[in-house]
Amino acid sequence: MNSSVIGKFAEDAVNFLFQHFRGGFDAFSAALGAVVKLLEDGLAAVPFVAMLVILMALAFWRRGVFFSVFVGLALLVIQYMGLWAQTVSTLALVIAATVFSLVIGVPLGIWGARNKRVEMILRSLLDFMQTMPAFVYLIPAVILFGLGRVPAVIATIVFAMPPVVRLTTLGIRQVREELLEAGRAFGSTDAQLLWKIQLPNALPSIMAGVNQTIMMALSMVVVASMIGAGGLGEYVLSGIQRLDIGIGFEGGLGVVLLAIVLDRLTESFGVKARKTKRVSRAAKAGANGVART
Repeated sequence: MNSSVIGKFAEDAVNFLFQHFRGGFDAFSAALGAVVKLLEDGLAAVPFVAMLVILMALAFWRRGVFFSVFVGLALLVIQYMGLWAQTVSTLALVIAATVFSLVIGVPLGIWGARNKRVEMILRSLLDFMQTMPAFVYLIPAVILFGLGRVPAVIATIVFAMPPVVRLTTLGIRQVREELLEAGRAFGSTDAQLLWKIQLPNALPSIMAGVNQTIMMALSMVVVASMIGAGGLGEYVLSGIQRLDIGIGFEGGLGVVLLAIVLDRLTESFGVKARKTKRVSRAAKAGANGVART
């Protein structure tokens, strides 16, 4: 089956990049691979018991005793299945992809919130990134970066970044105009308005974007395992290749447990931000009422 003119154009574009910028892609691949390897080695160096205590304490601080117990049981189940090393590898990949998605996505979201033309262009680009099948990202990623964790991280970034861009733009756009007018009345610059008014008030929306980015990154685990990402996805892929229900179920269960833990933890930061925002509004309303009397 031959591709059309559009497919030929995409193929030629990727080949052009590979032929003319191969050295740059190799250097970037080595740097990104070193970052992911360092992160994975750092997580793997922490003993399981220490990681168990740390995550349970974090869960208790953020969500309470019941979630802390759930986190402990989830990690013990993963350890019992012998999947702790794969879980650490998957966690390193997700953290790396999420951090790079935030570094790129949050500034793009801010830019889109401040410029309608940029926001229109970003919206079309993000629609393309979200609706394009995830498997398609793997082809150019493998051609440009080879097999392994690096193309897996690149493909995951492309797939997982749209939510944080969209929700950052939405959060900043929803900041009340009277807050911005008050800031301008006190002589705030655009940078001060952004850092002291817009971003703090948009934090619940941004944290929702972070949460969704993490979940979408996890959803790429199995897909990315096809190009050598390793981790839990490779375990699931092995079950599929062997038609082994047990291996596939254990790998899938590990992904589910990790997803629930990360989802509830990141969600708690957004919930706290929303509560802080409501308390701040109530305090301001009370102060205005006292001032009127």
